[in-house]
Amino acid sequence: MADFVKGLFGGQKPVAHPSSGGDDDFADYAGAPEPTPAAISSFTTDSAPPSSPTSTLGQAPYTAWYRVWERTTLDDFKLELYVLPFILAVVLIHLWGTRRNRNKALHWMKSHAPLLQQEFAQVGYLRPQASVDDVNAVGLMQATEKARQEAADPANMLREKKADEYMTYATGRQNVAFVDIKLTLVKRYNPLMRFGEQMLGLFFESMPAPVERMEATSYVFDGREAQIVPTFGKGGEKTKVPHSTYDGFVFAVVHKDLMKRLREDRYDLSLTATKDHAKLPVWTTVMSESAEVTDTILTPELLRAINDAGDNFEALVITDQPMDQPKKLDDTVPRKRINLSLKLQPTGTPYTSTLPLFQYFLRLPDVLVSTAHFRAEAMRRIKATREEQINKIKRIDEEEKAEERKLAGDKMKKEKRDAMLSRMSAEEQRKYLDKERERDSKKRQKRQTVKA
Repeated sequence: MADFVKGLFGGQKPVAHPSSGGDDDFADYAGAPEPTPAAISSFTTDSAPPSSPTSTLGQAPYTAWYRVWERTTLDDFKLELYVLPFILAVVLIHLWGTRRNRNKALHWMKSHAPLLQQEFAQVGYLRPQASVDDVNAVGLMQATEKARQEAADPANMLREKKADEYMTYATGRQNVAFVDIKLTLVKRYNPLMRFGEQMLGLFFESMPAPVERMEATSYVFDGREAQIVPTFGKGGEKTKVPHSTYDGFVFAVVHKDLMKRLREDRYDLSLTATKDHAKLPVWTTVMSESAEVTDTILTPELLRAINDAGDNFEALVITDQPMDQPKKLDDTVPRKRINLSLKLQPTGTPYTSTLPLFQYFLRLPDVLVSTAHFRAEAMRRIKATREEQINKIKRIDEEEKAEERKLAGDKMKKEKRDAMLSRMSAEEQRKYLDKERERDSKKRQKRQTVKA
């Protein structure tokens, strides 16, 4: 009874000792010793990690927020010390390259400005016109003289389009509407890009290495004075401007190194035949549509100027056709112009070798107006080439219009068929579609029979 009560209230039960003769599988665990806790080693301050110092001894005292030099050293700016020289070098190279290009363009302008001012009434984009403030300040005469001097300054005649490209403009001359001049320079301000362009020119023929050149384009009036400058003078002194028409043709004298690229890039030069000329240097060739045109254009003055220019000469092109392949009839309208391309000289080198050719280029419209009127037999072949191109464009245009009409007709038939089917019943639709399929199969059989 006492054992029963102890069992109900959690009395301690006698521990049963394992029997050695019971289960042999647990005989090894029966006599295992009781586990004992591991001894805890004594902790001393010598084995503890050193703590960080909390005192300010040896450190610079904080005085003011702007005294950065008291709290920093050169070791804190190692990365900046590596980056800053590189940035400084890039800035200096950019400034040097842009200034060098500007000086080279200004050198060309100073050499050619007197000639341009001699041939044209206005050179550059700045008009020699006095402002109202200058007139009120110093008077009309002095203000006009000041404006004329500013317009005559070669630095004001140039306009920087990019760091490697400069433009200028001239107008106010008989037989010439205006002249656009572009100076293309190398990218001295970016050595990586300049080196990359040079390397691409070595490996790819379609990407030639950049060359510093002057490209001038003279746009002639071609009899359109009445639209641009109809009259001048007043009252009874009103006088009409004479016309400046001449026959349209394509003629060029080009350097042989550029002949292939120009023929591939320019549509107008693809219409010409290439032939060497005995009076020209061996490194040049003639691209012309007619032998009569060649004999008329190659005057002794032009031959002498090309010989004097030497390797600085690249191309002289007289054309009335577009540079790109015409795709519309409006593109085939003749637009007469004259192109001249010359290499630029280094800064400090005079342009004495190319100035005669540039002067002849400016006066070439006068020569064309007076001499470029050819016989009907010579112009027949030239006109036939243009008419052939016009007919080709018309034929392509008519084929495109016929295709558009066919697509429009097919679309109307489809809309009419769909509308008719929508008004039919299911049985009528089935019969109509069966007849349509039968009709299409007969057409296919008929085509196969005709082909066989």
